[in-house]
Amino acid sequence: MFKLNKVILALGLSAAAMVSHAAGTLVYCSEGSPEGFDNAQYTSGTTFDASGHAMFNRLVGFKKGTTEIEPSLATAWNVSADGMTYTFTLRKGVKFHSNDSFKPGRDFNADDVIFTFSRMINKDLPFNKGYPAEFPYASDTGIADNIESITKTDPLTVVFKLKKPDADMLAKVAMPFASILSGEFAAKLLAEGKASEINQQPIGTGPFQLRRYQKDSQIRYVKHKDYWDAKNVLVDNLVFAITTDASVRYQKMKADECQIMSYPKPQDIAAMRAESNLKVESAPGFNIGYLSYNMEKPLTSKPEVRQALDMAINRKAILEAVYQGQGQEASNPFPASLWSYNTALKNAPFNPEKAKELLKKAGVAEGTELTIWAMPVQRPYNPNAKLMAEMIQADWAKIGIKAKFTTYEWGEYLKRMKAGEHDTGLIGWTGDYASPDNFLGVLLTCEAVGGSNYARYCSKDFDALVLKARSSTDQNERVELYKKAQEIFKKDMPWSTIAHSTVNQPMSKRLNGFKISPFGDYNFEGVSVK
Repeated sequence: MFKLNKVILALGLSAAAMVSHAAGTLVYCSEGSPEGFDNAQYTSGTTFDASGHAMFNRLVGFKKGTTEIEPSLATAWNVSADGMTYTFTLRKGVKFHSNDSFKPGRDFNADDVIFTFSRMINKDLPFNKGYPAEFPYASDTGIADNIESITKTDPLTVVFKLKKPDADMLAKVAMPFASILSGEFAAKLLAEGKASEINQQPIGTGPFQLRRYQKDSQIRYVKHKDYWDAKNVLVDNLVFAITTDASVRYQKMKADECQIMSYPKPQDIAAMRAESNLKVESAPGFNIGYLSYNMEKPLTSKPEVRQALDMAINRKAILEAVYQGQGQEASNPFPASLWSYNTALKNAPFNPEKAKELLKKAGVAEGTELTIWAMPVQRPYNPNAKLMAEMIQADWAKIGIKAKFTTYEWGEYLKRMKAGEHDTGLIGWTGDYASPDNFLGVLLTCEAVGGSNYARYCSKDFDALVLKARSSTDQNERVELYKKAQEIFKKDMPWSTIAHSTVNQPMSKRLNGFKISPFGDYNFEGVSVK
């Protein structure tokens, strides 16, 4: 083996190339490093792919390629007539991962569910004292405030009692932030004074187990041999080859150094379709790319300024240059495929001259400066944030606004955006469940400020509509409430909506079983390599 390794190294093959041809190994060229491995703390799809989907399960899940709820760690559930009580029957015999410092002493049970959710709703939980953390998605979705209690009636039955009905409850707990942790492992870490290591040493019940992580380089996983659904784990090794440049990811795909990649450049799609060893599948994007205005900054807090900046953006030019035929202009904060979309709302026409008038009326002097932040990675909703920022920068220069370009490493970018350091920032969202609440509630309510509400937008009128819709069990009422909320959004303009993009997924012809997720997930359960 030592001689063989020497020969391989002498040939100059990359690490990714070596593993890609090993038996039972799948290599995914991903776009960035995860923020951490404790899913409850984060909102990024990059993190959810690397941790939530690879190593964890939830009580329920989404059937692959659909928005349909299916059993996972819970085999069955019952909802009371008033929508306030959810009773879950848990799967028997589920095994947790192990590592060098932890060997599970028991199977998964109700105590793990109680610990997982208690972290998000009880600040006085001893573990939270040992490792204080924020749980933005639990807050943004309203779960943290709405769970009255979580109890067990026996080791395999858990009862959630809510303060008010939540029509999207099952979909919410199917999301990676609600990944079930090992209460036994958490207790061990707390006793040793190492509670924070839950973010570096993931112990889950999922299909793969962490072997090694090198930030900005690679994540290596091995098959969880005791996985409860072992028939759907079809490779022995999974590698995330972290490759931030989309062009480099493409080259690695051509060389078969990875069998699937994230977020190709739109201009590369035609060439990818022509490659003899690749295939490209496409699906409508369940996403929104937008420019967020920080409502707490003096300049962008003024509605006339936001209207002027929006009116000065040449969306048509951006769609042509950045999306290259793979995007549709966005008017609303979520795509038209989602129920309750308000078709009456349109963007203001591109009009730099009127934008100048609005700025003058608002007392904004020519040459006024602000920052425009651009993401350092490609995402489905924005395939080239740097180019988009440069185009908006040029558009604003024509109306007398000097925009300073700023970017950071992806995890730092999200952290600083959540802290409200930006004036304006490019960001976006791919839906995690098929409800308007996942866009309006998670991205725009007062409770989401400091989480995924990057605009720091807080409107009592908007919140009243969205929160009422969230707790209503009348579908027709929910539709009307969400339509009215979109009208307030459009009037207040905390964002300039830019585009909904088509999802294109290149992969090796040797790859089987991968389905494009409506939520943009990369889940390799059930995927094999010839």
